[in-house]
Amino acid sequence: MKKLKRSNDSKIAGVCGGLAEYMNVDPTVVRLGVVALAIFTAVIPVGVSYLIAMAIMPEESDI
Repeated sequence: MKKLKRSNDSKIAGVCGGLAEYMNVDPTVVRLGVVALAIFTAVIPVGVSYLIAMAIMPEESDI
């Protein structure tokens, strides 16, 4: 069973890298999607969601 975790392949905290590993896609695609979501909707809610995910998701080394 796959577990959602922060990745060691990280630019900031590993959230996008972890989501990419979980969904079996390239991390760059996920990162671009998050940036596009922030630009076209609102930066603050995306930033807050990222911080919450960073706090909730365990690090890869913790599992």
